[in-house]
Amino acid sequence: MNEQRQQAYLNLIQRLLNCRSHDEVREILAANQELVDVGFFQKTSERVSNLIVIGEFEQANRLMNIVRRLLEVYSDSVSDITAQEEYVDFLTEVLQAINSSWGNVPIAQVVYPLLANNTDKLDEVLAEILRQWGTYRLREATADQEKYQVAVVIVVLSNIISKFPLGNKASNMEIAITGYEVVLTFFTQQAFPEDWAATQNNLGEAYRNRIRGDKADNLERAIACYQEALKVKTFEAFPQDWAGMQHNLGTAFSDRIRGDKADNLEQAIACYQEALRVRTFEDFPQNWAETQHNLGTAYSDRILGEKAQNLEQAIACYQEALK
Repeated sequence: MNEQRQQAYLNLIQRLLNCRSHDEVREILAANQELVDVGFFQKTSERVSNLIVIGEFEQANRLMNIVRRLLEVYSDSVSDITAQEEYVDFLTEVLQAINSSWGNVPIAQVVYPLLANNTDKLDEVLAEILRQWGTYRLREATADQEKYQVAVVIVVLSNIISKFPLGNKASNMEIAITGYEVVLTFFTQQAFPEDWAATQNNLGEAYRNRIRGDKADNLERAIACYQEALKVKTFEAFPQDWAGMQHNLGTAFSDRIRGDKADNLEQAIACYQEALRVRTFEDFPQNWAETQHNLGTAYSDRILGEKAQNLEQAIACYQEALK
């Protein structure tokens, strides 16, 4: 960590030790929320160890109690520092497995057993630790290459967890969303346009499949993410990616709760038809069939136009997909 932030951590810790009441502790923490991250917890752990070494047991105990209460604010599931460390160790093990298997074997093949053996840790606590760790590493790393590697590893982890079949599906999606959102603080449209667009698409998929939160809100966020991604993934520059995102956007519009239902279905149909410009039977038969199927469903649900004609178009799409 840089020297200025390290000193800020030390100053905050000392102010907490000088507090005379719990109310004073809460006021100081509320005024310094931007400093409460992984680096802060690491520095408090070091300070506790130093206090114990010099025999300041009362001070060490006070600081540990403050940290325990602070961790409880982040998650009701975290009751002490030991539990926090277990999550950190697990996250570190998973990230190291991703790094070590790069280019050697399918990453999911290495990571899935770790996740399967630790489904009890695939929860909101891990999501919060991932947010703290990722934010801290992306801020404190001095080289852009190091930051880029951190971002890529988080994206890979999020991709894997979003598709992981075990554990709590709702929690898995929250972890994935957290990872994508952290990465997008580094992958900007200006600095890394392709990575930014790909992550926006992944975040859109995660919000579209999200279980928690308001379904209507989640779909609006998904649509916004896809539309952002399409600013970079254009038909001319990235036709295959563009078609995939058009398909995803069509699915989100088909499921959309807000807005006019008839208009949403028209937009969905238009997106699927756009996707089929690239997703042809000859070049991408499986993708082509998937989009034809979704287009058929959109025509079947269509409100505008003649019902009989819409059903005929739906039947034609389904028959195409059956090829």
